[in-house]
Amino acid sequence: QVQLVESGGGLVQAGGSLRLSCAASGLTFTLYSTGWFRQAPGREREFVGEITRYGGAYYADSVKGRFTISRDNAKNTVYLQMNSLKPEDMGVYFCAVGSNLRGGTSTGAYDYWGQGTQVAVSS
Repeated sequence: QVQLVESGGGLVQAGGSLRLSCAASGLTFTLYSTGWFRQAPGREREFVGEITRYGGAYYADSVKGRFTISRDNAKNTVYLQMNSLKPEDMGVYFCAVGSNLRGGTSTGAYDYWGQGTQVAVSS
C-alpha cells in the first residue's frame, strides 16, 4: 500500500523559511516523478515544482529562485525548501508521485497523493 506523508508545515513570518518533507512507504521515489502542489482556500490546486526520477528539478515561475526540491534516497524522502516566503505562498502543500518521466503541472499526471501540510505566512 502506497502512503505519502507530508510534514514540516507551520506558521512563519514573511521572508522566513520552512522545509517540508514527504516520506513514502510502499514505493521508492527514485522510480517516480515527485511533485509538490499547493492549494489556497477557494483556489485550485496549483503546481509548485517537481523532481524527476533522475533528479532533475523544475519549478513554477512563482517560486523559482526561492524554493528548492531535493531528495534523500537513503531515507526515501523528498524535501521542499521554501525561502523568502510570501503571504501568497500560503496554503496546504501536497506531495504526489507519478509514473511519467516528468509529471508536469497537471494534477492528473500524478497517481498518489499525500494528505497535505498547512503553511501559513504572516505579513
